[in-house]
Amino acid sequence: MERIPILQMGDLLLVTIQVDMHDQLAMTLQDDLSERISRTSARGVLIDISALDMVDSFIGRMIGTISGLSKIMDAETVLVGMQPAVAITLVELGMTLPGVSTALNVERGMKLLQDRVRLQ
Repeated sequence: MERIPILQMGDLLLVTIQVDMHDQLAMTLQDDLSERISRTSARGVLIDISALDMVDSFIGRMIGTISGLSKIMDAETVLVGMQPAVAITLVELGMTLPGVSTALNVERGMKLLQDRVRLQ
């Protein structure tokens, strides 16, 4: 079964999506990430989607669900690297991704995530 790697950097988890997301892969990522947050007591999750050229409504909802799930498990989530076409598609679909924090790139996202974790 195909899986997206989850790397640990201290008390943060880094998820870099380098393949086209499909529904089953998104569901597997949700399960893997929730298990990893629980096992490592991670305080933050950075999800890099810079390699994604397209996001459909299901994947958009899964991103929101993953963020909400992480928050309930006491981990902040920041989504980085959104391509302009992906942002346009999400807006056209009427998806606002409430509760999902975003940053332009990994560097800004990591700073935002570290600042939020420090404040908690």
